[in-house]
Amino acid sequence: MSNHGFHVHGPHDHELEHAAQGHGDGFTNKIALFTAIIATVGAIFGYMGGATQANAGLYKNNAAIKKTEASNQWNYYQAKSSKQNLSELALELAPASKKDFYTDEIKRYKSEKAEIKAKAESLEAKSNEWDQASDDQMHQHHRWAQATTFLQVAIALAAIALLTRKRWLQFAMFGVGAAGVSVGVLAFMHL
Repeated sequence: MSNHGFHVHGPHDHELEHAAQGHGDGFTNKIALFTAIIATVGAIFGYMGGATQANAGLYKNNAAIKKTEASNQWNYYQAKSSKQNLSELALELAPASKKDFYTDEIKRYKSEKAEIKAKAESLEAKSNEWDQASDDQMHQHHRWAQATTFLQVAIALAAIALLTRKRWLQFAMFGVGAAGVSVGVLAFMHL
Protein backbone atom coordinates (compact mmCIF):
# COMPACT_ATOMS: atom_id res chain seq x y z
CA MET A 1 0.00 0.00 0.00
CA SER A 2 1.34 3.42 -0.89
CA ASN A 3 1.05 6.58 1.15
CA HIS A 4 -1.35 8.17 -1.37
CA GLY A 5 -4.25 5.80 -0.80
CA PHE A 6 -3.55 3.69 -3.84
CA HIS A 7 -3.57 -0.05 -2.99
CA VAL A 8 -2.44 -2.78 -5.38
CA HIS A 9 -2.19 -6.48 -4.70
CA GLY A 10 -2.07 -9.56 -6.87
CA PRO A 11 -4.72 -12.23 -7.26
CA HIS A 12 -2.78 -14.56 -4.99
CA ASP A 13 -2.84 -11.95 -2.19
CA HIS A 14 -6.58 -11.55 -2.68
CA GLU A 15 -7.11 -15.32 -2.38
CA LEU A 16 -4.98 -15.47 0.75
CA GLU A 17 -6.95 -12.65 2.36
CA HIS A 18 -10.23 -14.38 1.61
CA ALA A 19 -8.95 -17.72 2.88
CA ALA A 20 -7.69 -16.09 6.08
CA GLN A 21 -11.08 -14.47 6.63
CA GLY A 22 -12.87 -17.78 6.13
CA HIS A 23 -14.03 -16.96 2.60
CA GLY A 24 -12.01 -19.71 0.90
CA ASP A 25 -13.84 -22.43 -0.92
CA GLY A 26 -13.49 -26.12 -0.10
CA PHE A 27 -10.91 -26.62 -2.83
CA THR A 28 -8.61 -23.93 -1.43
CA ASN A 29 -9.12 -24.97 2.18
CA LYS A 30 -8.31 -28.65 1.43
CA ILE A 31 -5.13 -27.70 -0.36
CA ALA A 32 -4.07 -25.27 2.37
CA LEU A 33 -4.67 -27.85 5.10
CA PHE A 34 -2.92 -30.56 3.09
CA THR A 35 0.08 -28.31 2.47
CA ALA A 36 0.40 -27.40 6.14
CA ILE A 37 0.21 -31.03 7.27
CA ILE A 38 2.57 -32.34 4.60
CA ALA A 39 5.07 -29.53 5.24
CA THR A 40 5.12 -30.44 8.95
CA VAL A 41 5.53 -34.15 8.23
CA GLY A 42 8.21 -33.30 5.65
CA ALA A 43 10.14 -31.29 8.23
CA ILE A 44 10.10 -34.28 10.59
CA PHE A 45 11.20 -36.62 7.78
CA GLY A 46 13.98 -34.19 6.85
CA TYR A 47 15.22 -34.15 10.43
CA MET A 48 15.18 -37.95 10.60
CA GLY A 49 17.07 -38.13 7.31
CA GLY A 50 19.77 -35.86 8.65
CA ALA A 51 19.97 -37.73 11.95
CA THR A 52 20.37 -41.12 10.27
CA GLN A 53 23.02 -39.73 7.93
CA ALA A 54 24.97 -38.35 10.89
CA ASN A 55 24.64 -41.68 12.72
CA ALA A 56 25.93 -43.53 9.65
CA GLY A 57 29.03 -41.35 9.63
CA LEU A 58 29.64 -41.84 13.34
CA TYR A 59 29.18 -45.60 13.07
CA LYS A 60 31.56 -45.77 10.09
CA ASN A 61 34.12 -43.83 12.15
CA ASN A 62 33.72 -46.30 15.03
CA ALA A 63 34.23 -49.17 12.56
CA ALA A 64 37.47 -47.58 11.33
CA ILE A 65 38.72 -47.12 14.90
CA LYS A 66 38.03 -50.78 15.74
CA LYS A 67 39.65 -51.87 12.46
CA THR A 68 42.78 -49.88 13.38
CA GLU A 69 42.84 -51.42 16.85
CA ALA A 70 42.51 -54.89 15.28
CA SER A 71 45.35 -54.09 12.88
CA ASN A 72 47.51 -53.06 15.82
CA GLN A 73 46.77 -56.38 17.50
CA TRP A 74 47.64 -58.30 14.34
CA ASN A 75 50.95 -56.40 14.15
CA TYR A 76 51.61 -57.34 17.77
CA TYR A 77 50.75 -60.95 16.90
CA GLN A 78 53.29 -60.84 14.04
CA ALA A 79 55.96 -59.50 16.39
CA LYS A 80 55.32 -62.36 18.81
CA SER A 81 55.45 -64.81 15.88
CA SER A 82 58.84 -63.42 14.88
CA LYS A 83 60.13 -63.81 18.44
CA GLN A 84 58.75 -67.35 18.56
CA ASN A 85 60.49 -68.16 15.27
CA LEU A 86 63.77 -66.80 16.60
CA SER A 87 63.36 -68.88 19.75
CA GLU A 88 62.67 -71.98 17.63
CA LEU A 89 65.83 -71.28 15.64
CA ALA A 90 67.79 -70.67 18.83
CA LEU A 91 66.47 -73.96 20.24
CA GLU A 92 68.03 -75.78 17.29
CA LEU A 93 71.34 -73.97 17.61
CA ALA A 94 71.66 -73.62 21.40
CA PRO A 95 73.67 -75.89 23.63
CA ALA A 96 71.73 -78.49 25.68
CA SER A 97 71.92 -76.31 28.80
CA LYS A 98 69.82 -73.58 27.06
CA LYS A 99 67.23 -75.87 25.39
CA ASP A 100 64.78 -75.71 28.33
CA PHE A 101 64.91 -71.90 28.32
CA TYR A 102 64.05 -71.69 24.61
CA THR A 103 61.34 -74.36 24.94
CA ASP A 104 59.70 -72.27 27.69
CA GLU A 105 60.03 -69.13 25.55
CA ILE A 106 58.30 -70.86 22.62
CA LYS A 107 55.42 -71.98 24.89
CA ARG A 108 55.10 -68.46 26.30
CA TYR A 109 54.97 -66.89 22.82
CA LYS A 110 52.35 -69.41 21.67
CA SER A 111 50.22 -68.60 24.71
CA GLU A 112 50.59 -64.83 24.23
CA LYS A 113 49.79 -65.16 20.52
CA ALA A 114 46.55 -67.01 21.30
CA GLU A 115 45.39 -64.16 23.55
CA ILE A 116 46.45 -61.53 21.02
CA LYS A 117 44.67 -63.39 18.20
CA ALA A 118 41.45 -63.64 20.20
CA LYS A 119 41.56 -59.90 20.93
CA ALA A 120 42.27 -59.05 17.27
CA GLU A 121 39.39 -61.23 16.07
CA SER A 122 37.07 -59.66 18.65
CA LEU A 123 38.03 -56.16 17.46
CA GLU A 124 37.46 -57.17 13.84
CA ALA A 125 34.01 -58.51 14.76
CA LYS A 126 33.18 -55.21 16.49
CA SER A 127 34.40 -53.32 13.42
CA ASN A 128 32.10 -55.41 11.22
CA GLU A 129 29.17 -54.73 13.57
CA TRP A 130 29.79 -50.97 13.35
CA ASP A 131 30.07 -51.24 9.55
CA GLN A 132 26.73 -53.06 9.38
CA ALA A 133 25.11 -50.49 11.68
CA SER A 134 26.43 -47.71 9.42
CA ASP A 135 25.06 -49.44 6.32
CA ASP A 136 21.68 -49.85 8.02
CA GLN A 137 21.59 -46.16 8.94
CA MET A 138 22.47 -45.15 5.36
CA HIS A 139 19.67 -47.33 4.03
CA GLN A 140 17.27 -45.70 6.46
CA HIS A 141 18.64 -42.26 5.50
CA HIS A 142 17.85 -42.97 1.85
CA ARG A 143 14.29 -43.93 2.80
CA TRP A 144 13.83 -40.68 4.74
CA ALA A 145 15.28 -38.71 1.81
CA GLN A 146 12.91 -40.45 -0.64
CA ALA A 147 9.94 -39.73 1.63
CA THR A 148 10.95 -36.08 1.97
CA THR A 149 11.31 -35.75 -1.80
CA PHE A 150 7.84 -37.18 -2.38
CA LEU A 151 6.40 -34.69 0.12
CA GLN A 152 8.21 -31.78 -1.53
CA VAL A 153 6.78 -32.83 -4.90
CA ALA A 154 3.32 -33.07 -3.30
CA ILE A 155 3.66 -29.51 -1.96
CA ALA A 156 4.70 -28.27 -5.41
CA LEU A 157 1.69 -30.03 -6.93
CA ALA A 158 -0.50 -28.39 -4.29
CA ALA A 159 0.74 -24.96 -5.33
CA ILE A 160 0.12 -25.74 -9.00
CA ALA A 161 -3.33 -27.15 -8.20
CA LEU A 162 -4.18 -24.02 -6.24
CA LEU A 163 -3.09 -21.75 -9.07
CA THR A 164 -4.70 -23.75 -11.89
CA ARG A 165 -7.66 -25.06 -9.88
CA LYS A 166 -7.35 -28.43 -11.64
CA ARG A 167 -8.96 -31.30 -9.76
CA TRP A 168 -6.67 -33.91 -11.29
CA LEU A 169 -3.68 -32.05 -9.82
CA GLN A 170 -5.36 -32.14 -6.45
CA PHE A 171 -5.71 -35.93 -6.74
CA ALA A 172 -2.09 -36.20 -7.89
CA MET A 173 -1.04 -34.09 -4.91
CA PHE A 174 -2.88 -36.41 -2.51
CA GLY A 175 -1.43 -39.49 -4.23
CA VAL A 176 2.17 -38.28 -4.15
CA GLY A 177 1.70 -37.13 -0.54
CA ALA A 178 0.37 -40.57 0.41
CA ALA A 179 3.35 -42.19 -1.33
CA GLY A 180 5.70 -39.95 0.66
CA VAL A 181 4.05 -40.81 3.95
CA SER A 182 4.17 -44.52 3.01
CA VAL A 183 7.90 -44.36 2.31
CA GLY A 184 8.32 -42.50 5.61
CA VAL A 185 6.53 -45.35 7.40
CA LEU A 186 8.92 -47.79 5.71
CA ALA A 187 11.85 -45.70 6.97
CA PHE A 188 10.39 -45.66 10.47
CA MET A 189 10.01 -49.44 10.36
CA HIS A 190 13.63 -49.82 9.12
CA LEU A 191 12.54 -51.47 5.88
